[in-house]
Amino acid sequence: MVTEDRAKTIRQRVSKSYWEQDRNCATTALSVLSEIFGIELHSQTIDSALAMHGAGKYGAQCGLVEGALMFMGICGRCNKVEDHLVIDACRDFAGKFEARFGSLLCRVLRPEGFGSENPPHLCEEITCDAIEFAALYVANLLKETITADCII
Repeated sequence: MVTEDRAKTIRQRVSKSYWEQDRNCATTALSVLSEIFGIELHSQTIDSALAMHGAGKYGAQCGLVEGALMFMGICGRCNKVEDHLVIDACRDFAGKFEARFGSLLCRVLRPEGFGSENPPHLCEEITCDAIEFAALYVANLLKETITADCII
């Protein structure tokens, strides 16, 4: 269960990422999860998520899923988890995400699509919920054994 303090921290971090850093959902999910678990990210890792918000606004896989999956790979490597277990966990996470949120697709989850008239960061609320969901999943999966001295 996500505590009230953790939920508040996630909301603050998401707001900062969206409104002060103008990051997309994938980069936000990746960076907030890394903060929660104390895993430092290399700048190229952040750069790699630049266009992962629905495949560059195409509406494909949701960046909240992609950012969480990227983090799970990083986290697994930091903790020397075997690749096949990380892959299995990512598949399981995707199924659970889809069951919880109704889809893996950005075009389904984003409230109003990517019209030029839409304000930025329409997914702020679902972003907070998805990061809380992912944080709980990772914590349960790894039983809170994540190290803080890993730089990817």
